[in-house]
Parts: sequence; C-alpha cells; structure tokens
Amino acid sequence: MREAVVMCAVAAVGCSAARAGQPSKSRVEPKADALLRKMSKQLASTKSFQVDTDHVIEVVTTDDERLQFVVRSRVAVLRPNQVRSDRIGRVADMTFYYDGKQISLVGKRTGLYATTPAPESLDAALDFARDELDLEAPAADLLYSDPYAGLMEDVESATYIGNEPVDDRMCHHLAYRAAETDWQIWIEDGPRALPCRYVIRSKQIKGTPTFQVQFSNWKIAPRFAADHFTFTPPGGGRQIDFVSRQTPTNVER
Repeated sequence: MREAVVMCAVAAVGCSAARAGQPSKSRVEPKADALLRKMSKQLASTKSFQVDTDHVIEVVTTDDERLQFVVRSRVAVLRPNQVRSDRIGRVADMTFYYDGKQISLVGKRTGLYATTPAPESLDAALDFARDELDLEAPAADLLYSDPYAGLMEDVESATYIGNEPVDDRMCHHLAYRAAETDWQIWIEDGPRALPCRYVIRSKQIKGTPTFQVQFSNWKIAPRFAADHFTFTPPGGGRQIDFVSRQTPTNVER
C-alpha cells in the first residue's frame, strides 16, 4: 500500500485553475481573451500532436523550505481519447497511458504498475484521473476538448503583458487572476497559436507553490505506432493499486 501511495503522489504534478464564478467582461482585456481563444481553438482542432515539456514542481515543506523538482516529459495526444506521457526525472520516471478504456501508470525503474477502468471520453478521463486518482498529464488543462472554457471558468481578470522570447520563439504573455490561483501563459506569436510556457501559483496552499511547464518540439499530426497508447505490463513487473484521493495517507503534498 505504501508503494502505491508514493507512486501516485509523485505523479500528481499538475494543477488546474480553481472553479468558481465568471469574470467581469471589463476585467478581461480583449487582446488576452482573443489570444487565449485562438490557442484553445488550435489545440482542440488538432487531431494529434506530440510535445516535449520541462516542468518544475515546487514543494513547500513543513518548515517552510521551498524545493523545486524538475521533470521532463514527452506528451502524445490522439483525439478523441488517447494520451500518453513519458516522464523522466528524479521525482518521476514513469509512463502514463490512457487508451480510451483504462488508465495505466508504470514505474520504469521499479517495474511497479497500476491500471484501472476509465471513462471513454478524454475530458471525463482527465477529470477522473485528477479527482479520483490524484494524477494527471503535465498541464492537463490544455488537453481538454475546450481548453478555453476550463481555463476561464473562475477567472476574475485577464491582462495582456506583451511579446516576449521563450527559447527561440516570440510569444504573447498573458496573465490571469482567479480566486484560488494566479496563472500565466505564453502563446506563440504567429499562425501556430501554440502554448510556449504555462505557470500556475496556488494561493490557497501553504507557501503558495508554483507549477511551471515549458513546451518545445511541437509536432502536429505525427504518425504514432499502432500500440503507442496501449499499456503492456512489463515482464517481471508487479501490479499495485491506485490510491484514491479520499484515502488517508502520510504523504504531504
């Protein structure tokens, strides 16, 4: 049981915008709104893509020490309902699979794996993974069928900051404020309105930790192997159970 707790805890690296009321139109700058809509439409209409992500998970310890853990992932999406995320790093070295029927997680160093039936739609599966299993793909907010609706659900204000370089791309910098989170997103300037960087600060968690993810090597409409999203138990591996969010644990988030 303890192994399952640890395996699932280190996989929970995402953080969604909290869900409350609707923003006043006067506090949402039109340019910020238009750019976020453009990015969301591009992501939702792209049937398949692959992207590399470098994300930073920040943890505030009980004695107020702030620690950051860097994880690199390669995320693949094949709509309507398949996702794979391969993670490499000190905190997590594992692969997340969703094939439209089940969610599976396998630790590549340990050989431990867990699998469970999941909803057939991608949106419902992402909610299930987040709400019931306490895990998700990096920046899963951007993988939904309508990213704009989810991102804006509790936004109180939105501001266009300016055009800034992220790696080798110029990107529009947008900032949003919400009841429980402040978040920022950088969107590629040009015909490909793809996310360049995404940062969330959790205001309701002790120490207000941040989650950061940077996107690179976007591939639109790649060709995946037939079994790319299919989980096969590793030889010599050992199956464990997922631990639901409601299960008490001694692991601090």
